[in-house]
Amino acid sequence: MAAQGVIAIYPGSFDPITNGHLDLIDRGARLFSKLVVSVLGNESKQPLFSTEERMEMLREAVRGYSNVEVDSFAGLVVDYAAQKGASVLLRGIRAISDYEYELQMALMNRRLRPELETVFLMAGEEFSFISSRLVKEVIRLGGSISGLVPPFVEDRLRQRMSKQAAPAGTRNFI
Repeated sequence: MAAQGVIAIYPGSFDPITNGHLDLIDRGARLFSKLVVSVLGNESKQPLFSTEERMEMLREAVRGYSNVEVDSFAGLVVDYAAQKGASVLLRGIRAISDYEYELQMALMNRRLRPELETVFLMAGEEFSFISSRLVKEVIRLGGSISGLVPPFVEDRLRQRMSKQAAPAGTRNFI
């Protein structure tokens, strides 16, 4: 049952979107009246996909949800949330290391905008190890990412990776 009138923001880099992200989107869409999945447009992080490409993949992934919107932002998420009329930030937790980082962010966001609540959802067990970084590393090294990302995302990753070669002398740990 969705909380009536509650708008939540699910911010992230989504480079690329994974099935773990989709699990949170599905659960968040059931919890809140409106869920805005918003891509952080920080190109200084050198993402694999542009902000627009990530938004396109997200739109395709969430097209079945009537209460999910895809957007992007730059700057402070608390300012963006105020602009969107959101009262909740949705964040996923996979492990203790995620919690420590997310707690720091939630406390800073609370200091900046006390009326904005952060809601943490635990990753589903089958998604608790998935990260965009690991997905990119596995596919770059020729491994299978079937079941970790939607098939159309896997296709886009394979196309992008075929255009990029691993730099000589890089060490791989997977």
